[in-house]
Amino acid sequence: MTDGDSTPRGLSRRGVLKAFAATAITAAPTYAGAAGFLRGGGDVRRLKMYNGRTGETMDTIYWIEGDYIKDALNEINAFMRDWRRNEVRTIDTRTIDIMAASHNLMDTSEPYMLLSGYRSPATNAMLRSRSGGVAKNSLHMKGQAADLRIGNRSIYQMAKAAQACQAGGVGVYRGSNFVHMDCGVVRQWNG
Repeated sequence: MTDGDSTPRGLSRRGVLKAFAATAITAAPTYAGAAGFLRGGGDVRRLKMYNGRTGETMDTIYWIEGDYIKDALNEINAFMRDWRRNEVRTIDTRTIDIMAASHNLMDTSEPYMLLSGYRSPATNAMLRSRSGGVAKNSLHMKGQAADLRIGNRSIYQMAKAAQACQAGGVGVYRGSNFVHMDCGVVRQWNG
């Protein structure tokens, strides 16, 4: 939706967004991407996570009224760092939006558990040597992927929410109980 000019007379932009947000969950599968879905979610985008490996938690509003908040994005970048090497990389906002949109669709207040965000090439190579499920050219190394879990939703519910965004890759890893979300080509797989 664009500003003022395309809003019908008698309705404010905020009123339209509120009305649209009420139908966003049922309408989500028709959207072409997570960013489109989030436009229906109101004027604020939020991301809540914790990391069991580092003990860190994060609950941040990273987008308000059409603008990303630089300090909040920096907080997300630091939180999603390669904790094994303490290396930070910019996380692609498209991935952040997919994660937030998926979380909104699941209608839960429980934060994500982040298993893996950014991975340095060295960390990716180490993990690849231990597991056949780690891609050589993983989008984790570009800051474009996250492996997530949420306690009160199944991995199938998580995957369904992420797939409804129609905005990137969604992998279900049953054996390890997590879902991979990325902003790459739209695709699905089971690991």
